[in-house]
Amino acid sequence: MFILRSAFWLTLAFLVMAPKSVDLGAAAGDLSGRAVAAGQQLVVDHLLADACASAECLGAKALVAVTRDSSRPVGPTMQDSPTGPVPHPRPRPDWLG
Repeated sequence: MFILRSAFWLTLAFLVMAPKSVDLGAAAGDLSGRAVAAGQQLVVDHLLADACASAECLGAKALVAVTRDSSRPVGPTMQDSPTGPVPHPRPRPDWLG
């Protein structure tokens, strides 16, 4: 009964105090997108800031600089990766009924 009463009062409080002119789903999606973009920019800036002289390091920097502006993923996505055989559970023993 306590949980039911608490859920009722919390729902009522949210309906009374919730902002009426704001789409919470769109605001959360926008905030999430901005946070991901800022994190990507931070990582790229950190990778490009390191000073190096070897060919491997310069090649890696060039690759990061090229892929920084592209919006598509570099490698295959999880949906595109091939799936292996699906494991199945062993059959139930006869003595268990």
